[in-house]
Amino acid sequence: MCGIVGYVGPRQAQGIVVEGLRRMEYRGYDSAGVALVVSGPEGHDGGTTVATAKKAGKLANLEKLIADEPMPAATTGIGHTRWATHGAPNDRNAHPHRGDTGRVAVVHNGIIENFVELRDELERQGHVLLSETDSEIVAHLLEVEVLGGADLTTAMQRVCCRLEGAFTLVAVDGGDPDRVVAARRNSPLVVGIGEGESFLGSDVAAFIEHTREALELGQDQVVTLTRDGVDVTTFAGEPAQGRRFSVDWDLSAAEKDGHDWFMRKEIFEQPRAVADALLGRRSPAGQLQLDEMRLDDDELREIDKIIVIACGTSFYAGMVAKYAIEHWTRTPVEVELASEFRYRDPILTHDTLVVAISQSGETADTLQAIRHARTQGSKVLAICNTNGSTIPRESDAVIYTHAGPEIGVASTKGFLTQLVACYLLALYIAQVKGTRYGDEIDQIMRQLEEIPAHIDTVLAGAEEIYTLAREHVGARSVLFLGRHAGFPVALEGALKLKELAYLHAEGFAAGELKHGPIALIEEGLPVLCVVPPRGRDQLHEKMLSGIQEVRARGARTICLAEAGDDKIAPYADVLIRLPRVPVLLQPLVAVVPLQLFACELATALGHDVDQPRNLAKSVTVE
Repeated sequence: MCGIVGYVGPRQAQGIVVEGLRRMEYRGYDSAGVALVVSGPEGHDGGTTVATAKKAGKLANLEKLIADEPMPAATTGIGHTRWATHGAPNDRNAHPHRGDTGRVAVVHNGIIENFVELRDELERQGHVLLSETDSEIVAHLLEVEVLGGADLTTAMQRVCCRLEGAFTLVAVDGGDPDRVVAARRNSPLVVGIGEGESFLGSDVAAFIEHTREALELGQDQVVTLTRDGVDVTTFAGEPAQGRRFSVDWDLSAAEKDGHDWFMRKEIFEQPRAVADALLGRRSPAGQLQLDEMRLDDDELREIDKIIVIACGTSFYAGMVAKYAIEHWTRTPVEVELASEFRYRDPILTHDTLVVAISQSGETADTLQAIRHARTQGSKVLAICNTNGSTIPRESDAVIYTHAGPEIGVASTKGFLTQLVACYLLALYIAQVKGTRYGDEIDQIMRQLEEIPAHIDTVLAGAEEIYTLAREHVGARSVLFLGRHAGFPVALEGALKLKELAYLHAEGFAAGELKHGPIALIEEGLPVLCVVPPRGRDQLHEKMLSGIQEVRARGARTICLAEAGDDKIAPYADVLIRLPRVPVLLQPLVAVVPLQLFACELATALGHDVDQPRNLAKSVTVE
């Protein structure tokens, strides 16, 4: 979602803020803007000491505006990249927003649910609001408090107590040029601590070039940044503390490393990402151990149902988790879209484990779903890539995926490491419940530890996939088929093509073909088929039948099948060989060619692979 940056210190704020916004372009946005607190004679333009510049479109548009109309020098500033919720993506609705006098400027991420009521109140008082956004009301409310004699920190505390919804707010006051004040509720914000300067951002990418020392803010907290450091309070004004931590990755992790797209770089990082996700998971005695397992074994043994909740790509990881958990633990599993979960009155008990999968840990639908589950007394385990984010903090246990920063909006290594975490969870429950012997768990772990090498093998054939993708530049539609654990892979392959190439693409369970989807088959239609390993003969034969059905009707069959599978060759117009792995682990290798295919096809079509239209990396509003 929106990217937020703030700075106060001895250096010129404009360059630091704009560069911070550039580091967060991956989050997805449709406009950008900055506000600088200007002191001295330059600051007196119509009585305001806050200068703003904002522009719809890419950051380059804002930079051109600033180059044509230079902003005054300033050492305190805030910036924003907006992903539209309330109001169209245009210059008027871009952030920052200011109050009537222009003294206070605000940037905002999230949704203020009671903004209509507050807007009506302000308009009755004579305020003139210039945008369609819910964000602008905060600037006016803060300005009322400041003009009434409150400092900006107190004003923020008072205003936040009136707001409903999810929000990160960052504000500056022209009458207080050495202070930035921010607030957080259900929306990401992190503080960077430097020497004689302070930073903030939606994530650490905003300031990693300048400091690795960071402060994680808790729920409903206000933070005041000055050159001398930071001060944290609650919305009620009581003293509070954030959690200090050091960022363990550097700026080079956010560089493309010679690839044309961050996404392509991240696809090729997957062998290392999967290896990292498996590190440290076994004790010296060989027992599985997870990151933050705050549920004891007795509690896990009592679990009689597991519900996996997630959105998008994470939902497909959850579908794979169902196959693994039920097979290895004999515990029933439901997989649900987080956005629908709490609205259907789900049956939750103290013996239900809710597993929330979210790459960012801030996904609004998933966050609200786990909060609902906790009110019903259920236990919650998070699978997440972002240390210290909201969903892990509000869960009873966490498995971090350790994928490192993922800049491309379309998830790749994030998905594979989520799969690894799902397998680890299934094996851990099997260990606790005793549904698998120790040597069986050890064997599966050894198979998992071989996966990075298998992914390397798939990546070695990337050029073959690229050639295939370029052959399909003129395709109007692409179908994907799978069975068992290959079905979620088919769904993920279709999603990647939709996200990146803007093509009609659908994934189906192969057995459902004759129940309707086979009507879509026409001459030359590309159909990518994820063929189960031969170890599950019945699955393999059924999949083979489905491939024959579509090929007989003119489809071009592109088959992903394990090395040595000779039965499939006569029915494949194109054959992509996969390493031989167990059926439950096949998604870890089968999805990689589909990622490469979507990335290259989108590139050939001239699309922005890293920032697909209308999409954001982290969905932080419902």
